[in-house]
Amino acid sequence: MSNAIADKLQSITNCNATIIKFPHTDSDWQHKIKQSVTGSLESVYLVIPHKVDVLATVIKTAYYERWNIMPCGNGSKLDWGGLTKDVQLVVSTQKCDRIIQHAVDDLTITVEAGITLAKLQATLKATNQFLPIDPAFPETATIGGILATADTGSLRQRYGGIRDLVLGISFVRGDGEIAKAGGRVVKNVAGYDLMKLFIGSYGTLGIITQVTFRTYPIPQASQTLAIAGKGEQIAQAIKLLKNSSLTPTAADLITASVAKKLEITEDNALLVRFQAIPESIQDQTAQLATMLDNLAVKITPYQAESEQQLWHQLATLVRTPQTLEATICKFGILSTEAMELLQQLKSIDSQSYAMIHIGSGIGMLQLSVTEPNIIQTIREFCQNKSGFLSVLTAPQNIKQQIDIWGYSGNALEMMTNIKQKFDPKQILNCDRFMLK
Repeated sequence: MSNAIADKLQSITNCNATIIKFPHTDSDWQHKIKQSVTGSLESVYLVIPHKVDVLATVIKTAYYERWNIMPCGNGSKLDWGGLTKDVQLVVSTQKCDRIIQHAVDDLTITVEAGITLAKLQATLKATNQFLPIDPAFPETATIGGILATADTGSLRQRYGGIRDLVLGISFVRGDGEIAKAGGRVVKNVAGYDLMKLFIGSYGTLGIITQVTFRTYPIPQASQTLAIAGKGEQIAQAIKLLKNSSLTPTAADLITASVAKKLEITEDNALLVRFQAIPESIQDQTAQLATMLDNLAVKITPYQAESEQQLWHQLATLVRTPQTLEATICKFGILSTEAMELLQQLKSIDSQSYAMIHIGSGIGMLQLSVTEPNIIQTIREFCQNKSGFLSVLTAPQNIKQQIDIWGYSGNALEMMTNIKQKFDPKQILNCDRFMLK
């Protein structure tokens, strides 16, 4: 069977793709794939098409041959979500990384999905623009992978989630046909918003190949205030901030363990970032300090290099696995319950690292102790507060013992039907998401 797959891949790609058979000496890819699949890597192929039409041909062939596919970009989030099994092809879009069109005056840009966020931001910076997202692994994460995992980051406080920035996408369906949704302009005609189905779909509905974004001018200045205090003080500070007319670009609540690592405080802390013209920042930070006057909190300003270092360290602590056995979760909770969740985390796992975007209640958590019962305890707390908890990264034995997604709503039948329409032969990441 493996020789048949190899021969077929060589024939259909006609040297317009890189093909690697595993096991292989490329330890980086081998490690990423091993973390994401169960069983042996024997006869698993990594296919990296150099063009979108070649990618479509590979998927169309897999559709007729019934080869199971695990899509990815650079593989930086390949181990997020459920484990896959019986995989024949790992298909990477990393070589489909062109910039198609940058309409500078319209503040839109169209790129292929394999481009990294770092490369895209460098291109936009030349015209004083940027894409306001702050996902995990920004240097290596591809645009397609960021959309597939709905990974926005702290900037959603001001700019919304990734869904709010996408104007149009193109994708390869499960049968290998190329389709598109939306367009390249800010104002699109009414119709089914297929784009939102693909954002956060983890490659189960199709492989994203092209994306059009709205962009924003780079702010002239930036400053972050680190607000340190006891639980009740921080909870009151959050309430005052949310009820104010201030417009921070980021506002994150962090655990005491994170605040200690960042050398801010021994207690919980709130990081509030303002990005605008210097006069606006000066006015807003002064307003915030005045609002918090009666709370007896400690306020520390960060600017320039110290501010960049602060946010970089925060992302590294919470989103990047600190050990090989790390468990990283994404959760959501009512922002009014955020402080209580942090207190729960302190009693369950005092050395865990967590951050919560107070505008949305979305957060990331890295546990220091990996045990299914701990994950379940935290999940139950979130669910009891109208929230959720999903496991992104964890050792395979942990993922095999628990429900990765923990979804208990009534939309499974609808999601199953949507999956069936887009991928009738169930060849795209059929085990990655909650659908089987």
